[in-house]
Amino acid sequence: MQREQWGSRLGFILAAVGSAIGLGNIWRFPYMAYENGGGAFFIPYLFAMLTAGIPFMIMEFSLGHKMRGAAPQVFARLGRRLEWLGWFQVFVAFAIAVYYVAVIGWSISYLGFSFTQSWGADPNAFFFTEYLQLVDGSAPSNLGALQSHIVVPVVIAWLITFSAVFTGVKGGIERASKIMMPLLFIMVLGLIVRMAFLPGALDGLNYLFKPDFSKILDAKVWSAAYGQIFFTLSVGFAIMLAYSSYLPKESDINNNAFMTVLINCGFSIMAGMMIFGILGYMAHSSGKEITEVVSAGVGLAFITIPTAINLLPAPYILGPLFFLALTVAGLSSMISIVEAVTSAVIDKSGWSRRKAASIVCGIALIISLSFTRNGGLLLLDVVDHFMNNVGILGSCLAQLLIVGWMVKILPELRERANNLSEFRIGAWFEFCLRFLSPALLIIIVGTNLITLIRDGYGDYSQFDMMTFGWGLIAMMIVMAVIVRKLPTAQTTNEEA
Repeated sequence: MQREQWGSRLGFILAAVGSAIGLGNIWRFPYMAYENGGGAFFIPYLFAMLTAGIPFMIMEFSLGHKMRGAAPQVFARLGRRLEWLGWFQVFVAFAIAVYYVAVIGWSISYLGFSFTQSWGADPNAFFFTEYLQLVDGSAPSNLGALQSHIVVPVVIAWLITFSAVFTGVKGGIERASKIMMPLLFIMVLGLIVRMAFLPGALDGLNYLFKPDFSKILDAKVWSAAYGQIFFTLSVGFAIMLAYSSYLPKESDINNNAFMTVLINCGFSIMAGMMIFGILGYMAHSSGKEITEVVSAGVGLAFITIPTAINLLPAPYILGPLFFLALTVAGLSSMISIVEAVTSAVIDKSGWSRRKAASIVCGIALIISLSFTRNGGLLLLDVVDHFMNNVGILGSCLAQLLIVGWMVKILPELRERANNLSEFRIGAWFEFCLRFLSPALLIIIVGTNLITLIRDGYGDYSQFDMMTFGWGLIAMMIVMAVIVRKLPTAQTTNEEA
C-alpha cells in the first residue's frame, strides 16, 4: 500500500511545530532562562539551537523521508540489529503519552475553573488538597483511589487525541494542527500584549532578559541550554521520524527543519515574555520580589499562574485564555506522541490505521488512569524525570553514535537534503552531529546518571526509584529487543 502523505507543506510544518511546542515551552523554558543567567542564557541557547537542534532535525527529517517508515523501520533499514533502538524510542513515547495526558487533563479542569476562579484565595492548597487530593502517605507505589473529577478530563483528552490519530495524517492530524497552532500563537500574543500594560510587567521582562554574563563560562549553563533544546524539539523519541516519513518525495528538508526549529524556539521566547510579564505584575501587586513568586513546573502552571490570575483585571477572560493556550499546546504534542507509537505499530503489524489507533489508545487510556489517583502526581514526577533525563537524552546519544559512527550515513543524508532543498547545508552539519553534540550529550547523560545513582531523585524511596525509574527503563530496553525479533508485515495497510 502507498504510504499516507501530508496534504501540504504548511500542514506538515504546523504538525511538526505542534509536536515540538508543548507544556514545557510554557513553563520550562522561562524558568531555565531565569535560573541560568537570564538574557545571557540566550547565547548558549541559540548556539545549541544552531549546533544541535537544527542539525538533529535535518537528520531526523532526512532519515524519515528516505526510509519511509516509523522509528523502528528506520533503524531496521540502517541495520536489522538496530531496530531495537527504534522500539525503545517508541516505548519512551508511549510512557510519556500515558502521563502527559494527565497534565492535559488538569489543564482542561483548570480551563473550567478559570471562568470563576474556583481555586479560591489559596491556589496551592486547592491544587494539592482539593483537586489532586494528595494525602499523607501517598507514594508512587501507594497511589490511592481513582479521582473521577480527574478521570473525566483525561478521557476527554484521549478522545480528542484518538479522533485525530484515528482519522489519519491528512484528515486528522494535519487538520487539527492547522486549527490548534494559529490559535495558540494568537492567544499567547494576545496575552503578551495585555501583560505589557500591567504595572510591574516590564520588571518581570527585565528579570528574564537582563544578562548575567558571569554565568556564560559555567558548564552547567551550557548543559542546561543543550538539554532544553533536546527536550523541546521532540527529537530522539520517534516523533519526527514518523512525521517526516509522510512527506511527499519532493520535499524541502532543510527549509522545513529550519522553520520548525526557529518557530519552536521563537515560541519559547514568547512564552517566557508572557510568563514573566505575569510574574512581574504578581510581584508588584503582592509587594514581593520576583524571586519569591517564581517556581518551576507544576507549581508555575497550576499554582503561581492561578494566583496571578486572581490579581489580573478581567480574570474571567485572561484566565480561560491562558489555560486554553496551555491545553492546546498539550494536545498538539499529545497527538504527535501517540502518532509516533501508532505508525510504528502499523509498520510492524500491517494493521489498518483504525485498528492500530484503537488498540494503542485503548491500552494507553487504561494505563493512564494510574495517574488520576491520589498519588498520581508523585508517580508522574518519577516517571517523567527518568524518561527525560535518561530515556530521551540517552536515546539521542545512541542515535548520534549509530548514525554518525556505526552506519556513517551522515554524508549521504546531507547530500540528500541538499538535493531536495532550496539552500544547501555545509560540513558543519556532520561536524556537529559526529563530534560536538555527542560529546556534550555524553557529559549531560553521564552527569545525570551519576547524580541519580549517587543522590537518587527527590525524597522517593529506593523501591519507587528502582520500580518506576530504573526498572521501567530496563523493561523498555528488554521489550524493545523482544519486539525486534517478532516478524514484520511485508506490506503496510494504510487504508481505514
